[in-house]
Amino acid sequence: MLHLFYACAIGCTFIYVYIHPLSLYVYIHPLYLLSLLLFSQCKKRLRVCVATCNRADYSKLAPIMFGLKAHPDEFDLEVVVLGSHLIDDYGNTFRLIEQDNFDIGSKLHTIVRGEDEAAMVESVGLALVKLPDVLQRLRPDVLVVHGDRFDALALATAAALMNIRILHLEGGEVSGTIDDSIRHAISKLAHYHACCTRIAEQHLIAMCEDHSRILLAGCPSYDKLLLSQHKGDYMDIIRSWLGDKVQEGEYIVALQHPVTTDIQHSIKIYGLMLDALLSFNKFTLILFPNIDAGSKEMVRVMRKKGIEQHPNFRAVKHIPFEQFIQLVSHAGCVIGNSSCGVREAGAFGTPVINLGTRQTGRETGENVLHVRDADSHNKIYHALELQFGKRYPCSKIYGDGNAVPRILKFLHSIDLNEPLQKTFCFPPVKDPISQDIDHILETQSALAIDLGGTNLRVAIICMRGNILKKYSQPNPHTFEDRMSLLLKMCKETMRDAVSLNCRILGVGVSTGGRVNPQEGVVLHSTKLIQEWSSVDLRTPISDALHLPVWVDNDGNCATLAERKFGHGKGVENFVTVITGTGIGGGIIQHNELVHGSTFCAAELGHIVVSLDGPECSCGSHGCIEAFASGTALQKEAKRLHDEDLLKVEGMDMKLSEPITAVHLISAAKMGNSKADTVLNKASTALALGIINILHIVNPTLVILSGVLASFYQAPVQQVISERALVSTQSTRVVASNLEEPALLGAASMVLDYATRRTY
Repeated sequence: MLHLFYACAIGCTFIYVYIHPLSLYVYIHPLYLLSLLLFSQCKKRLRVCVATCNRADYSKLAPIMFGLKAHPDEFDLEVVVLGSHLIDDYGNTFRLIEQDNFDIGSKLHTIVRGEDEAAMVESVGLALVKLPDVLQRLRPDVLVVHGDRFDALALATAAALMNIRILHLEGGEVSGTIDDSIRHAISKLAHYHACCTRIAEQHLIAMCEDHSRILLAGCPSYDKLLLSQHKGDYMDIIRSWLGDKVQEGEYIVALQHPVTTDIQHSIKIYGLMLDALLSFNKFTLILFPNIDAGSKEMVRVMRKKGIEQHPNFRAVKHIPFEQFIQLVSHAGCVIGNSSCGVREAGAFGTPVINLGTRQTGRETGENVLHVRDADSHNKIYHALELQFGKRYPCSKIYGDGNAVPRILKFLHSIDLNEPLQKTFCFPPVKDPISQDIDHILETQSALAIDLGGTNLRVAIICMRGNILKKYSQPNPHTFEDRMSLLLKMCKETMRDAVSLNCRILGVGVSTGGRVNPQEGVVLHSTKLIQEWSSVDLRTPISDALHLPVWVDNDGNCATLAERKFGHGKGVENFVTVITGTGIGGGIIQHNELVHGSTFCAAELGHIVVSLDGPECSCGSHGCIEAFASGTALQKEAKRLHDEDLLKVEGMDMKLSEPITAVHLISAAKMGNSKADTVLNKASTALALGIINILHIVNPTLVILSGVLASFYQAPVQQVISERALVSTQSTRVVASNLEEPALLGAASMVLDYATRRTY
């Protein structure tokens, strides 16, 4: 009888195999069984079911589906299709999913036709009847649902009741219809959340969702659209949908959906929009409305007006997402109430007209013009005149193109051994602590630029006003060299921001001279910055960095810095006076910065306080700046020095040292009566100018900023208490404690806008 023994080493365990001529016996050591079990658990793939209901949510889910499919060793993808995907009137858009080579595991006909409120309720009920069998068969570890549709609510309800973990995309956002209620209901059913914006994240935390299960990812569709924006075949796409005669930027994309909480009014707005588009007489690509209650009536209005036969219109049921974003990117305008207008269009800077209340509360970029009460076709027509053909800085409010990798990593981190039961938290809404799974986007920051006469300075500044990094280079003399250096410094700073774990929300620019902040144009520069007039700063910086850009005068920026980070925080009305080389400043009235009709407000240095005073740099005589600026004091110090009247006993002054205002102040402190007389005159002139300001705008606070602020504070306060009207004598005068007001003010333009995008 033959006996053979084999031993196979697996780690430190062995399989013993005994072979008999007539039979085979295998003995496996128990430790080996344990190691196999542990190994299999480590390699278990996450079974993810992605359910898509319509053309809109597929554009957000498809990038995730491609990502899951690209990692078959980590994820097992199942696709469920339901809702309007399977309806011929809405384009049978499930075919797009098949064209993308996804295997559709289940197709559920869940829509009850009728397009009214009752039909939507019946559709939810029908979906709830059909979904349990599908979910029971697929048994996913995680179900991914998107947004705020009634179909998605049915999916979330079924999964929650069947103890299936739910990942909800785009929760926490706010709009103006029943979608809000549905979206928040899905969020309460969901176990995990991938949201698009910091404000949405704060809303979820305020709704008591566990912040450790919230991922600030950005919108998945941005991953595709930011890559597709500059494709070279866009003219072929435009012509295939609108005809050979249509050029880039010369057409309109229109997409209007019913508002289910006010159907009749939304139908009326739809008719007014069509009338305005007919009158405006531009090529228009109009998409059919979605399947919500009221859509059938809207289609009747469109057909009654002959839109489908009109030579300027192309009415379509569906456009593939890759082609649709090309059409939006190169359109002269987008009009309607689709979320695409307030979300995706902003990434291209395409002008948008948002009609009605369907998107009320959404965060929007400056490219969106709201016509909330669209009660006449003339109002919509006027909005078209204002918006058509414009281009705006691109916005990344909803994403930076890296959402899918974050979501995949987030899914991979889900511990299936954790309890399924949700727990709710009660964190403070203000300043929430976000636990982003990639440890990125932790620090929301601004890129701040100070265009000084001597130096170009660029800094990364966070929400709290901390300067995380600062860079400085001598300011070139020519316009071309200056702009080239500026863009080079900005790009290098952006690269450094990544290593500093900063998310740059935008760019703020502080510059001397008169500025049109609405257009981002320097109208007239100061003498210190030559060749810097009628210069558009916003466009080249925005094009180079793909970020929104704000530009304002350095005095206004210093005032904004005080409002956000300094003594002006929480003060409704105050004035900032900058006492440096010149005299400048800014005025905050009712919490808003005053610019004036020609952007010349708050030229405080050129308030005249004497009819026969010294000549000012502006050409006038007796201005505050001619008495109290650093340049004026330096001029007086040189005069006294030349007359040998400046130096006093004990005063240390080197022969080669340039004479400055500091020497004048030092001499006065040591008892030099001539120097003291000059400074008293300067202080009085400054105080009289400030008294004029008090009598005009009546602020509650005056903030002195700049290198001379601490010196002027006490004498100015004294003169006000003696010579101002009784009602203003108690106005406080304080010296700023901000070290970099110009940079901080430039940053505040970005940071303030980023935290108040709801209008």
